[in-house]
Amino acid sequence: MISRRNIRVKVMQTLYALETMEPGTIKPGTATSLLNEKLDQTSQIFTYLLYCLTQVAQYAEIDAQQRASKHLPSAEDLTVNTKIAGNEFIFQIINDKGFQVNLETWKLKHLPEQDMLRKLYNTLVASDIYQEYIKEPSRNKKTEKEIIEYIYKEILSQSELFLQHMEDTFLHWGDDAEMMSLLIANYMHKPHLFNFLQLISREKLEYAKELLLTVLDKKEYSLELIKPKLQNWDPERIAAVDMLLMEMGVCEFLFFPTIPTKVTINEYIDLAKAYSTPQSGQFVNGILDNILKDLDAANQIKKVDRNKK
Repeated sequence: MISRRNIRVKVMQTLYALETMEPGTIKPGTATSLLNEKLDQTSQIFTYLLYCLTQVAQYAEIDAQQRASKHLPSAEDLTVNTKIAGNEFIFQIINDKGFQVNLETWKLKHLPEQDMLRKLYNTLVASDIYQEYIKEPSRNKKTEKEIIEYIYKEILSQSELFLQHMEDTFLHWGDDAEMMSLLIANYMHKPHLFNFLQLISREKLEYAKELLLTVLDKKEYSLELIKPKLQNWDPERIAAVDMLLMEMGVCEFLFFPTIPTKVTINEYIDLAKAYSTPQSGQFVNGILDNILKDLDAANQIKKVDRNKK
């Protein structure tokens, strides 16, 4: 469910955090503990996005109650349609035990601002899609799913207010935002396949921890391969993120036999472009490509077909 690219970002952030820590403060288990915190954040964001979906939909009942309790309610106030609050997909989310555990564990229920929910709900109500939805007298699975997808894609994802709220609430929201659209879409397609308590597969969790610990363990050896390729570059003046990405790339070349070298290079070029300087993509590409040629010539690259492993 969570991509290897996202895993690499979390490992990179963990390595960077470790390098900025005071000497002597890193204890056994600190590295994996930091990594787990960053991986947990992805699960937190996914859970919270779905929670916000439920809250926008269920705001229909709050709106109906508030309007009906006016001193002089109009006929319109007394006939607010609350169909969306009983949406099948909303109940499926709410009734998931893992979802509820996550909400309680990470104390997510207090985060949505009522004024924000009201504005998002009002935007939904004003849409033609919503008006068509509430006109249908009966429920069917297709329209029940489509309206929830609409709330995410066209209401939440298009709201500057909501996006700012996510940025303010989750430190690394920008790292996960793009992937969340895919995760939400996958959940809507096959919600029964999702385990909220284990959104990251065991295979990818093992990959994340192995990559982190390998980079830490093989740091000196990786630098022995990297530094000769820097030529006139002063290693101390190269962007810290670039160095970390190159170390990660070298470790994938040598110690992750099921990951093709081309995939490794392309992934770290993209990460360098996204998280370092404008020139970093080209720089990381050149260094890793040169190291790979040397390793190939020395017959040190041992890759296997993942499907045949």
